[in-house]
Amino acid sequence: MKALISVSDKTGIVDFAKELETLGIQIISTGGTYKKLQESGVKAIEISEITGFPECLDGRVKTLHPKVHAGILAMRSKTEHMKQLEDLGVDTIDFVIVNLYPFKQTILKDNVSRAECVENIDIGGPTMLRSAAKNYQDVTVITDPNDYALVLNELKQNGQVSIDTKFYLMNKVFEHTANYDAMICNYIKSERKDESFPKDLTLTYEKVQEMRYGENPHQKAALYKEVGKCEGSLTIATQLNGKELSFNNINDTNGALELLKEFDEPTVVACKHGNPCGVGSSSDIYEAWNKAFNADKTSIFGGIVTVNREVTLKMAEEMKEIFLEVIVAPSFAPDALEVLKSKKNLRLLELPSICVRQPEGSLDIKKINGGIIVQTIDSKLLDDYTVVTDRKPTDKELEDMMFGLKVVKFAKSNGIVLAKDKQTIGIGPGQVNRIWAVKQCVEHSSELIREGVTHGSVLASDAFFPFNDCVEEAHKAGITAIVQPGGSLRDQDSIDKCNEYGIAMIFTGMRHFKH
Repeated sequence: MKALISVSDKTGIVDFAKELETLGIQIISTGGTYKKLQESGVKAIEISEITGFPECLDGRVKTLHPKVHAGILAMRSKTEHMKQLEDLGVDTIDFVIVNLYPFKQTILKDNVSRAECVENIDIGGPTMLRSAAKNYQDVTVITDPNDYALVLNELKQNGQVSIDTKFYLMNKVFEHTANYDAMICNYIKSERKDESFPKDLTLTYEKVQEMRYGENPHQKAALYKEVGKCEGSLTIATQLNGKELSFNNINDTNGALELLKEFDEPTVVACKHGNPCGVGSSSDIYEAWNKAFNADKTSIFGGIVTVNREVTLKMAEEMKEIFLEVIVAPSFAPDALEVLKSKKNLRLLELPSICVRQPEGSLDIKKINGGIIVQTIDSKLLDDYTVVTDRKPTDKELEDMMFGLKVVKFAKSNGIVLAKDKQTIGIGPGQVNRIWAVKQCVEHSSELIREGVTHGSVLASDAFFPFNDCVEEAHKAGITAIVQPGGSLRDQDSIDKCNEYGIAMIFTGMRHFKH
């Protein structure tokens, strides 16, 4: 029996090749792999000895030869196949151990040239893998060093690799090559700066971890990451403490992180079940924490907290007294980390690139039955705004309006946010009509903070007001300014009602539905 070995990832390959030799399997190899095996004492045969043709074109052509592919593809059960091999003087190749040029590692390098990336597109490797996988009944094909032990164990116990294992390895080949081709396709599209939606959409992700369960205990789940640096992404955060992240932890924390990225100044976002429940900004991160916590001391219980500055000891001592699921920050002061680690189940995530936003044109993907719907991310807040009322907002009102608009962008629709002094004082997400969302905000602000806190506050809406009832409710609560997209056929009704009550209102012309 013969094994052809040509690997970019050489993890464990020397020991594996030596074990194969011990089992009487002859090793054929190429290029750098051949050199490494020879230096390690493996009696490998260079591929050119099999093909009778030298490697050429800087190694671009090594294994693209009939004596290689005929040896792999011949079906041992077909007499005519084996007769042809005999007539041609071709030996069978029974094991193909191949993984591909490091294309991913190349495109992730800083200042890498297009020429270098293209040169790292493997041609012979995928061809051998596909040949071996197609003939899986007769050829054992391995792409992953983690499978070396499985194959050796079966060879030693049974003298052969089982058909089930070969079929499993075949499956891994096509996962591997599909991932590889998708990376190449996406790289080329990026180089062309092509932002169109292609006729055939191919996506590739790499598994980070499997989870205990999904949204509910009876569902299976896993976390995958995009191929790339993924700066600012939860997928590259370092976990410093606590239990494994759950599906819901990741989903909720991602929403809190994306909201946090809207702010440059010190800000803390508390989130529960995918919705913000308390957000605070200040020139001081501790004051921002106080605002976020005091915005809703009830809902933060069992929630997520994201912070865009280092977590201090003073913050940690207060956070420790609350039941939190996850805290994410760019860093933790050493004494703060020590305090928080005393809660063994509290998940602490360090993400230095926490403020890095997703690139323009990144895709938002939602699964539907039988397909997916794809859109670009909602990367804008507004382009400009228009004052539509007689009274213009004050500078302070305008500051709070922009603060509230950032938050309502990440609240489920229909969404309303009340803000005052760069603190959320009421959040009404996910209501089936907008007036209920307004009433919920006002009611909760009185329950959670104090009666009358809405006086002098501003209201931000993710979409237009279909009626003037929201303005009526805002007036009753003492709200002095409103920001909304505008665009309703009855916009004038709301404008007139604002003018009647002396409320300032601006239109942004940009809706932020979040379903």
